[in-house]
Amino acid sequence: MDANMREAERWLRQGERDLVSARNSCRSGDFEWACIQAQQSAEKALKALLYARGFRRILTHSVSELIREAGVSEPSFLALKNEAKVLDSAYIMIPFAGQHRGEPDAV
Repeated sequence: MDANMREAERWLRQGERDLVSARNSCRSGDFEWACIQAQQSAEKALKALLYARGFRRILTHSVSELIREAGVSEPSFLALKNEAKVLDSAYIMIPFAGQHRGEPDAV
């Protein structure tokens, strides 16, 4: 197995663990944390796909950007653009949500 496939498998395994964690967080009512974990799961699964397709280095954390890149070779991914934007906004906004309520930084 080549290095790219090993890297793809590593990202996919972690993405699957993040998805399990997101579901557990939802069940326990930790919705903000579930949003972050869901974004992480999607990001890692998409990175796994791109590594499997030969990408060498992926620097972005944006699910939207990863969807766009995956859509180059598989246009059906582009149908997920709106959902990707929701995940991106949750990932960007949630860690700072407490600041609006006068709570300490969540980071």
